[in-house]
Amino acid sequence: MGESSAVIIGARGGIGAALAELLENDPKYAQVVRFHRESTPPLDIADEGSIAAAAASLTGAHPPINLVIVATGLLHSTQKGPEKSLRELDPDWMMENFRINAAGPALVAKHFLPIMAKQGPICFAALSARVGSISDNRLGGWHSYRASKSALNMFIRNIAIEWQRKNPQSVVVGLHPGTVETALSAPFKGNPAHERFTPNRAAGDMLDTLHGLKPEQSGQIFAYDGSLIAP
Repeated sequence: MGESSAVIIGARGGIGAALAELLENDPKYAQVVRFHRESTPPLDIADEGSIAAAAASLTGAHPPINLVIVATGLLHSTQKGPEKSLRELDPDWMMENFRINAAGPALVAKHFLPIMAKQGPICFAALSARVGSISDNRLGGWHSYRASKSALNMFIRNIAIEWQRKNPQSVVVGLHPGTVETALSAPFKGNPAHERFTPNRAAGDMLDTLHGLKPEQSGQIFAYDGSLIAP
């Protein structure tokens, strides 16, 4: 049995649950902790108090925590979806995208990185998206989602720089899972342009990518296949 622990935030979603299951079957990890809004304690990515309480529940965890993955995200709700034009911009929806997709993962880093292993390799990852790349944007639209993922990518870079001063073997990255058959992508099934993956396939690919990263790659955004996504 391994001598490290892993934590999945958003472990009730399709990708999060698949990540947790694969890690639970990986002999490198002695313990895998699943957090979501109905876990004990509950963790709501939009509520810093619940994030702090979840982290506090693991303070002094043994085996030490070497891997934290934030597998949460917002693309649409029952009332709103990604905007196709400026006419659809709504300030409340914009702020909700930033709160869930950017601020939430950053606050997880704020509370969880300090309780991870102080020495040796550690990895903190958050699900990002290729559409958050400014240089890769050729289609426009999806204003709030794109901008919130771009903001997340900047957080990833900033956090990586800060944390390598504390632990030179730390890796902090964003991960693009591809188009995965989950509730998040369900309204867009009709778009034939994207290859679709099962949650288990996407989770396996992302874990393979994470386990191959080195500290000098910290602060970057990677696709599920290990390719680098430009800022």
